[in-house]
Amino acid sequence: MLRSAWTTDPFARGSHSFIPTGSTPAGREDLATPVLGRLFFAGEATSTDLPGTVLGAQASGSRAASQVASVAQPGERIAVIGAGVAGAEAARNLTLAGYNVVVIEARNRVGGRIDSRKSSSWPVGVELGAWRLARQPDAVLLSQLTSLGVQTNPLSPSLLASTSASGTADPIGSKAVADAAAWAAAQPTDSSLERALDKSGAARAADGTDVNGLAGSGLLDHQLQWIATATGADPSALSSWYAVNDIAAYDRVVTGGFDRLVTDALTGVTTSLSTAVAGVSYGDSGVSLKLGTGESLAVDRAVVTVPLGVLKRGSITFGPLLPLAHRSAIAEIGVGTVETVWLRFNKPFWSTDAAAWGLVGTDNDITNWVNLEAITGEPVLVGIVGGRAARDIVGLSDDELLTAAMRSLEPFAEL
Repeated sequence: MLRSAWTTDPFARGSHSFIPTGSTPAGREDLATPVLGRLFFAGEATSTDLPGTVLGAQASGSRAASQVASVAQPGERIAVIGAGVAGAEAARNLTLAGYNVVVIEARNRVGGRIDSRKSSSWPVGVELGAWRLARQPDAVLLSQLTSLGVQTNPLSPSLLASTSASGTADPIGSKAVADAAAWAAAQPTDSSLERALDKSGAARAADGTDVNGLAGSGLLDHQLQWIATATGADPSALSSWYAVNDIAAYDRVVTGGFDRLVTDALTGVTTSLSTAVAGVSYGDSGVSLKLGTGESLAVDRAVVTVPLGVLKRGSITFGPLLPLAHRSAIAEIGVGTVETVWLRFNKPFWSTDAAAWGLVGTDNDITNWVNLEAITGEPVLVGIVGGRAARDIVGLSDDELLTAAMRSLEPFAEL
């Protein structure tokens, strides 16, 4: 077993940004606005088109590099804080433009929330961070991965199961969410997705259905659990006006080597690992970075690409304080968590060739699985958990998590 822990990771403090009830996407634009032409922000939380995605993070790095180039003089020294996808893309573009670039990364590796693991004891490459993609919106990214020799595979077909019945996925849950969002859009004020499902009557309508032996209420619950694996948030926190629009329709997975996207971008770029930035001072004459080692680094400008969760925790102090619009954005944009648990078996105990599994009508925290045997031929299952459930499983010991995972998989043993 291998498991992620983005919830407690001090260099992430979560895995996804989302729009909570009462907030708007305008906060993402505010956070992406340069400060005095000295500080620039990138990362998936600053993306208005593809928030919470790898492609959105990559595009934000390119955008930040363009913002720097619009005000910087040739040969200036630029620091990029963070060696994730956004930081790598910003560094690549700035280096190609002729600037003196240094990337500063707190971890002992590059990749950020892409965490690729390769071991002789695993028959497949393990991705503990981002690894699910959507074929249409991620077309550009998928093309890049192909050119880098990174394998991706389709994530289909799907299977829903309970302790008493099974069948293919039914649109009951997705219809209820769509109906709730449509109702909310006609209301004068925003409300949570949970409240919209209740007040619109969409939850009650779903409750009165039964498809292939699966209760409509269970199908809706499973849909909400799946949404949590895409946004990192529960329906009680998600804006019914905006957050539903951010949900990706994952239909491909990366099967190892996703971090090549970052290592390729950082080829030839000076990168300092295991070097945390504790403070950023900025003014008309430049930027000074206070490093965790106690040393300082003076640069002309800096691109900040650390995850939103790190900014929320105040792990980096800014002097002077960031403008109010930036501080408001950091406070208002939500941070959610998606965790994965990877299980390797000597041989499969299942017979289905469905690649995506969903468990309906259970109190188990792990209800969504990817069957990599259907994709790669190797007996590996990956559990995906989001929102409150993700925070709960992070607190489990390895033995407790393994017990919960195997209990979740029992209904699939004969399928």
